[in-house]
Amino acid sequence: MATRQRFPRPILEALDRARILGVRSGGEHRYTGVWVVVVEGRVFVRSWNDKPAGWRRAFLEERRGSMQLGEHEIGIRAIQTRSDRLRQAVSSAYAQKYHTKASQKWVTGFAEPERLHATLELVPDGG
Repeated sequence: MATRQRFPRPILEALDRARILGVRSGGEHRYTGVWVVVVEGRVFVRSWNDKPAGWRRAFLEERRGSMQLGEHEIGIRAIQTRSDRLRQAVSSAYAQKYHTKASQKWVTGFAEPERLHATLELVPDGG
């Protein structure tokens, strides 16, 4: 199995500090702001409502897209996260990163079983 590309350390550090990340599938969709976490040096996002016309479903149809990190636009690919261990680690990372009282509703909701499947890993688009 081929080794999955990883983001360089400076980008991972910026993603770890970022509260909101803009993502879009393909080049036609608008950017949507999502919460982002870094787990084991990998980048993850999770959809709250997973609507048929939402950003996650768009990525399942067109895996390539981009993210806005500050003033930079970075090409990405989205990969469905199938590992229960990683999904649980992402939930823990959300709880640790988004720890304000106002965030608790969302952190708790992200850990609900029906939302765990909506976890995507973002990797650099190498081609």
